[in-house]
Amino acid sequence: MKVEWKHIWEVTTWDKKFLGVDSVMQPKIIKYHYYLANELTGLERQNGDVRILYTTAKVAYADSSEVEGTIAEGEVVTIPWGGNVNIQYYNGKFITADNRIATSNDTLYLSNKFLYYWMLSKKKDIEKLYRGAGIKHPSMFAVLSKLIPIPPLSEQQRIVEILDTFTNSIENLRQQIVERKKQYNLYLDKAYYYNKEELLNAADKGETIVKSFNEFGSFTRGRRFVRTDIVEEGVPCVHYGDMYTYYGVWADKTPTHLTPEKASKLRFAKKGDVIIVGAGENDIDIGVGLAWLGEEDVVVHDACFIFKHNINSKYLSYFMQSMNYHMQIKTGVVDGKICSISADELGKTLIGLPSPAEQQRIVENLDTFVASIKNLEAQLELRKKEYEYYRNKLLTFDK
Repeated sequence: MKVEWKHIWEVTTWDKKFLGVDSVMQPKIIKYHYYLANELTGLERQNGDVRILYTTAKVAYADSSEVEGTIAEGEVVTIPWGGNVNIQYYNGKFITADNRIATSNDTLYLSNKFLYYWMLSKKKDIEKLYRGAGIKHPSMFAVLSKLIPIPPLSEQQRIVEILDTFTNSIENLRQQIVERKKQYNLYLDKAYYYNKEELLNAADKGETIVKSFNEFGSFTRGRRFVRTDIVEEGVPCVHYGDMYTYYGVWADKTPTHLTPEKASKLRFAKKGDVIIVGAGENDIDIGVGLAWLGEEDVVVHDACFIFKHNINSKYLSYFMQSMNYHMQIKTGVVDGKICSISADELGKTLIGLPSPAEQQRIVENLDTFVASIKNLEAQLELRKKEYEYYRNKLLTFDK
């Protein structure tokens, strides 16, 4: 198969004359209207019909009646003028932020979609062409000077069709995850009631029993250890930072450990206890709960509370993900460089306590949602790896 190699400037037209780029490399340009990012944010409409091409991966639309005179239409490939490299393809009507915008000079010779996939495969190389002390900007001379392989159009189309199949599959999985998370949150908030008032109304009707945390449990603060204390093997420990990034609703193992000597001076959660974050960088993170279900006791960081109680641990931990819970504790959060909440404030939180059988039924339903989401996320990661493998394989040509 014959593959020609051309400089980017030989086969594409861009959106403006670039400094340091000879006019021979840019015999013509296509001008666009550029919006500031904050201007575009104000133009977003839920039912908009004109795509807003941000410099990021954000997808949004504007109403054509509000952006007349600034609408462009065409098949384009974009890279941002500044910041992190985000390579985009779009075909249709759009308005744009300060992107650098390219289009093929002859789509019967170079497909724009092929150009897009090839640039994606070279993203790391393109990132190296962004320079500067603050916000980095691309050297457009270097971008335009890059060589691109041009196989026959039929081969370009074959490659595009294969990669489109992967990207469509990836997008479909992403949408399934979004929808499943919506279903999870709807069920979560319905099971635990949408707010405190609805919870109290349900109690008045005899639909549930309401108790404060203080009425069925007690709080103990963990004790301090730091990241440098952590070792590969030893006594399991929960650092408060991992509560945001690693753990979900429950755990029976930890990725971190302390030496027995260090652990002996600290405080432990036992099986069935719930570990609650009492400090964080913002009020949304405060109060995240983790049901500890491990057979071995676990050391708890001093930015967390150990909550000992007599109800279903996972039922309690799932409640700590609900809007009802976070709305209740928000009033007790102390703002600052590090936000915090006291055991006294947590203890005032009200929760509906149905029968143990009903608590377990709710937990099992939520577990099903979580398992489904994790399965879809695993499929997504696998599909993304397959896509990257085939993209790189299909777009590698000998010179």
